[in-house]
Amino acid sequence: MRKINQDIKNKTFQNIYLLYGEEAYLKKQYRDRLKAAVCGEDTMNYAYFEGKNADVNEIMSIADTMPFFAEKRLVVVENSGFFKKTEEKILEYLSRISESTILVFVEEETDKRGKMFKKVKELGYVCELTVQTLSTLGKWIVGILNQEGKKITKQTLDYFLAVSGTDMNIISNELEKLISYTIGREEVTQKDISEVCSVLAVSKIFDMVDAMGNKNRGKALELYYDMIEVREPPMRILYMLSRQFRMILEAKELFKNGMDRKAIAEKLALAPFIVNKVLNQSEKFRREDVKKALEECLCVEEDIKNGRMEEKTGVEMILIKYSA
Repeated sequence: MRKINQDIKNKTFQNIYLLYGEEAYLKKQYRDRLKAAVCGEDTMNYAYFEGKNADVNEIMSIADTMPFFAEKRLVVVENSGFFKKTEEKILEYLSRISESTILVFVEEETDKRGKMFKKVKELGYVCELTVQTLSTLGKWIVGILNQEGKKITKQTLDYFLAVSGTDMNIISNELEKLISYTIGREEVTQKDISEVCSVLAVSKIFDMVDAMGNKNRGKALELYYDMIEVREPPMRILYMLSRQFRMILEAKELFKNGMDRKAIAEKLALAPFIVNKVLNQSEKFRREDVKKALEECLCVEEDIKNGRMEEKTGVEMILIKYSA
């Protein structure tokens, strides 16, 4: 991250960047910061492609186009799958990319042994954006609250992290609620958190996955419909469901390899009681099923974004399939 910060500050950019990892918030932040630094509001010299169906020839054609009354052209390619299954045309193109083009790949999954990963590492800059430690998240939260003239005790901060989890997107949304709710007051309290934060949503996701592990389809769907009833967006539910499966898979692997619960909590930046719940859930699922469920969550998300599936139905399908 330091390297990208320096590039942005000095306006000395690499021709190719790869932003990858689990922390979606940071990937979006650095993608948007690069966009602001390279072309700002200039839409003539910016192009964005998303998904595995992105047209490779069009990407290269636009990347080859000279910038219009500007020094640089920015092309962002997100969740392309190029770093899981190599696209030979793009791989070959990276070696001859125009000096006036900055190509930014934003990916959730990458194969570090793959040709694309190695090529970008050789020619540009690779940045892994992972789940942040509880300590780092705590400092970030305190910093945001300080900017708004708010204070929070260590005990209340720990409670907030236990409620929100470690996903920075969720934390950011919950902080906005808290800041608005406590206008006119300096200190954020546990009562504030209980009253306005989505404790219910986080709790129901755990219950929903428990129901799926127990093959209780009716209960899983009941919990889902309860969340829909209180206007929890299906895409957010899908996101939290995907995150839960990812935690189960990671915790299952680490525990299998001999790591104790305390070490797993530190490794995954999770509160100890969350790790206990996740490990208990991991006993109800086979590793293969968790991997398939996680992959299906990603596929459904892509289908929804591309208009091939209705979001409420997409989540229902996953709940039904993995509760059977």
